[in-house]
Amino acid sequence: MSDNRDDSAQDPGPRRFGVLRSCKTAPYLVGSGMAMMGDNIEHVITYWVLWQKFESPALVGFQLISHWLPFLLLSVYAGSLAERFDCRRLIQIGQGLFMLVSLCWGILFLTDSLQLWQACVLLVIHGLAGCLWGPAEQMMLHDFVDRSELPSAVRMNATFRSLGILFGPVVGSALLLFFGPTWGIFINIVFYLPLTIFLFRTPFTGHIRSGGVRTARTTLMQSLRVLVEVRHNRSIIGMLLLAALASITIGAVLQTSMPVFGGLLTGPGGDSDFTYGVLLLAMGAGGVLGGFLLEATGWVRPTPAAAAVAAAGLGASAIVFAFTSHLWLAVIMLLLAGVCKITAESTEMAIIQLEAPTHIRGRVIGSYATFGPGMQTFSGVTVGVLGTIATIPEAVMIGGTVLAIGAVGIGLFAVAGRRRT
Repeated sequence: MSDNRDDSAQDPGPRRFGVLRSCKTAPYLVGSGMAMMGDNIEHVITYWVLWQKFESPALVGFQLISHWLPFLLLSVYAGSLAERFDCRRLIQIGQGLFMLVSLCWGILFLTDSLQLWQACVLLVIHGLAGCLWGPAEQMMLHDFVDRSELPSAVRMNATFRSLGILFGPVVGSALLLFFGPTWGIFINIVFYLPLTIFLFRTPFTGHIRSGGVRTARTTLMQSLRVLVEVRHNRSIIGMLLLAALASITIGAVLQTSMPVFGGLLTGPGGDSDFTYGVLLLAMGAGGVLGGFLLEATGWVRPTPAAAAVAAAGLGASAIVFAFTSHLWLAVIMLLLAGVCKITAESTEMAIIQLEAPTHIRGRVIGSYATFGPGMQTFSGVTVGVLGTIATIPEAVMIGGTVLAIGAVGIGLFAVAGRRRT
């Protein structure tokens, strides 16, 4: 079956939460959310153990780099693999690597034989597993639904992943408290199983709507040429630039700097740990609530203008958050930031999926992972340098300002390109 760009004309329009009512897509979305929860549970448990055992600030930095650097360097190639092979099997390989890493952590914890080099190897394998999972996961969405429902599927997939990110630290902390790190990390393996098992049952491969897999082999260097093929598509280029700008300016900065704001927003005699927890919960909850709200209302359509406005909103909310001294306003701004973040990212991905030529869709999706998650590798440098020159709140304010202004400019660039075509 060829990729049909007239699906939307034949369909009366996607039903609200239609992808959650389908036995084809609902297990996939839930399984992806649980796998993302397992990813974050592992971070909670292993990062705690690694700090207790080594107390190495350098290792803390390596944890961040090892997680995001594979996305930066290898996502486009992972996309080319998703074009060539059955996406079900690529996702299962990624999930298998996640489970293997958790198993190895557990054995090393149980035998009290963990060494620094072993930790570094496992952290790198974990990052590679996430990189392999990403493009294949998005390619599968294109099979599950027709063109008119694709933005909804992308949005709901992002929402369930946000649920995993939101509840992963909570569940991870509970496992650490009640079972300890060793049995907690063994139990974590269970969270990867639902998605892995479901992929043995679904007939979709990620290639049914596009007429089958590509047979031509692509090298790592050849895969990087995908940007040359889409250079005239301003919608795609604009979404890649938006993702990169958001990752470099804000990215993981809000989350990593949250302990600082927890102390600043705690009143005399207050509990900074409680404030820190509230702030983290607010942004995560904003992402989840935003995803469900967007699906329920259908207000936001997959257009470059919508993505740019959402990205600018993320920057503006970060600016207000950085300088408020009121906890209630900070929580509201983080909720808004979460809503804007999931709106921008899901809209960007929907446009990438809809606009990408069929024969290079996997590599274009991989490019988005490079420009988005991959660029978060540099967000720590951004906040570190700016935070040293000024203060952490001022660093967040500068990043938010650059994002807000830059998003408007990129939006105008992309919209002008669409009008021209």
